Amino acid sequence: MGTRIVRTYRQTINAAPDVVFPLLCPVREAEWLEGWRCTMIYSASGLAEDGAVFTTSGDGEPDTVWIMTRYDREAGLVDFTRVTPGSRTCLLRLAVSATDDGRSHVDISYAHTSLTPAGDAYLKTWTNEAFLEAMVFWERSMNHYLKTGARLQRGTR
Repeated sequence: MGTRIVRTYRQTINAAPDVVFPLLCPVREAEWLEGWRCTMIYSASGLAEDGAVFTTSGDGEPDTVWIMTRYDREAGLVDFTRVTPGSRTCLLRLAVSATDDGRSHVDISYAHTSLTPAGDAYLKTWTNEAFLEAMVFWERSMNHYLKTGARLQRGTR
């Protein structure tokens, strides 16, 4: 039986939801997040949409296949299903909402499930500390991009 680990985080982004939501796109993410690369397999528009399929590469692993299972601008929701063959699955939900001061919250939930011993080994490395580090960098990166128009480089304060 597989192991499941769920981790959540709330980001505060210094822009309104109508500015933030379009950046939650596998293609546009490369504009603001250092190191992000994907290969779009299918998208009628070339950007985020229901049913879009893309892949990402990981060190020493088969490509992870991502399916955008929900892209609902009105509700502020983006859902992905990811499969890393021979390792694990992941359900990823991003929910964007307005704050009282004109900014946005992005509530992020990852639910990783191991498929094999390789997936169990991966989940042992996916500590809460590693997750929080990634979420904080993502939050800082988007805020930096929205302020400067440039990507934040790792190691920059």
